[in-house]
Amino acid sequence: MARNAEDNSQNMTHIIAVLVENKFGVLAKVASLFSARGYNIDSLCVAITQDPSISRITIVTRGDAQILEQIRKQLSKLIDTIRVMELPAGEIAERELVLIKVTAPKEKRAEVLQIVEIFRARTIDISAEALTIEVTGDEGKIRAILELLRPFGIKEIVRSGKVALTRGAKTLKSVKN
Repeated sequence: MARNAEDNSQNMTHIIAVLVENKFGVLAKVASLFSARGYNIDSLCVAITQDPSISRITIVTRGDAQILEQIRKQLSKLIDTIRVMELPAGEIAERELVLIKVTAPKEKRAEVLQIVEIFRARTIDISAEALTIEVTGDEGKIRAILELLRPFGIKEIVRSGKVALTRGAKTLKSVKN
């Protein structure tokens, strides 16, 4: 299902990119803005950019166009915000990193490793009874590998949250609020 083609417009998924000054407390202000207004964050990823004085926050949230506009306006008002932009569906490259610890006794290990290979994932740790797998991809790839690994027994999952860039030469810095 396409990211912005969901049946219920109240529940559309949006990816918002925010450039902020890389200062103490900025992330707390962004998170507080969401919680104070009752908006949920599905995923959040923050890191410095090529300029160490600027951080990029990628937020995945849900809501209709009115909620998205309200979020954009509120984020733009924060003193440390440089730029806010919704990343348009179909015009972005997006990925997520997931680490999956799955039960893999010796008699089942070959099956698990075959799934890892099919998805071009990597085994990053092996013990007598479990494998830890690293997989990077879009939401569909992540969902598919999890479905195939679930019958073996998933012990633990950690997800990075989505990161995304616009395709082509356009950058977040080149777009005006």
